[in-house]
Amino acid sequence: MPQEFKHDTVLLHETVDLLDVKPDGVYVDATLGGAGHSEYLLSQLTTGHLYSFDQDQAAHDHAKIRLKNQLAAQKVTLIKDNFRNLKVALDALGVEKIDGILYDLGVSSPQFDDRIRGFSYKKEARLDMRMNQEQALSAYEVVNDYPFNDLVRIFYRYGESKFSKQIARKIEQKRALHPIETTLELADVIKSALPQKELKKKGHPAKQIFQAIRIEVNDELGAAETSIEQAIDLLAIGGRISVITFHSLEDRLTKSIFKEYSTVEVPKGLPILPKEMEARLKLVNRKPVIASKEELEYNNRAHSAKLRVAEKQNNNK
Repeated sequence: MPQEFKHDTVLLHETVDLLDVKPDGVYVDATLGGAGHSEYLLSQLTTGHLYSFDQDQAAHDHAKIRLKNQLAAQKVTLIKDNFRNLKVALDALGVEKIDGILYDLGVSSPQFDDRIRGFSYKKEARLDMRMNQEQALSAYEVVNDYPFNDLVRIFYRYGESKFSKQIARKIEQKRALHPIETTLELADVIKSALPQKELKKKGHPAKQIFQAIRIEVNDELGAAETSIEQAIDLLAIGGRISVITFHSLEDRLTKSIFKEYSTVEVPKGLPILPKEMEARLKLVNRKPVIASKEELEYNNRAHSAKLRVAEKQNNNK
């Protein structure tokens, strides 16, 4: 098994168990990654089928090894595509309705741990951060070609950094001399733009900006919003959607979508809401599920994870 795919799947049982899996159901893992969620979900299927998405070829190469028995038994179909193309890809396979879908948003552990992928602010590599290595836009172009105002926008919007202007200005100054080529070079530029008191705070000073660039490169929030909206349409009545998020922007987006689809305006004076007027979704958990103390002891990346789950009630628009 490839070394870079050795990692612990976050909220493994909670994410799949809350889908209330039917052994003969049709399910989707929108974020195959290291195939941990897919493997566990497949263990609960008998005559059912799983469709697993990932745009990263490395994830597919790994899954072909980890899921070889399930692939041989034709219980799982691997789809190499961005999950924003959920409906089109499933329609091409004749799938019109699904009984459940799960998302493990953000960068996967294998991608982050593989130095040459350029996601880490702690490991030297050429600036990259592409989840799909066939796409043209990489972190190198964002850092070296984006105008000052665009850098400020993504640092503030996706990194929530109050030093967005200072960091963008420092990048502008450095790249005027020569291109910023590597992850550690960028991390040093970011640190040089921050006041000393910020450098003493807990956590790496480049974390927020690297997150912002990564989200921009992969259009992570746009893809997630598009895909989750499609997933809600695809769900059969009683079908469920599980979404794991790792930072406030992802969680806010998921919470907002779930709230929109689980809230209805009740006409004044109506004692009982007719079935046809119910919201499309109902929340399975009001508060997000977080990792147990046991999981946190061996899986540090579970610290920021939040799991939200909703169930389809009807097909109202």
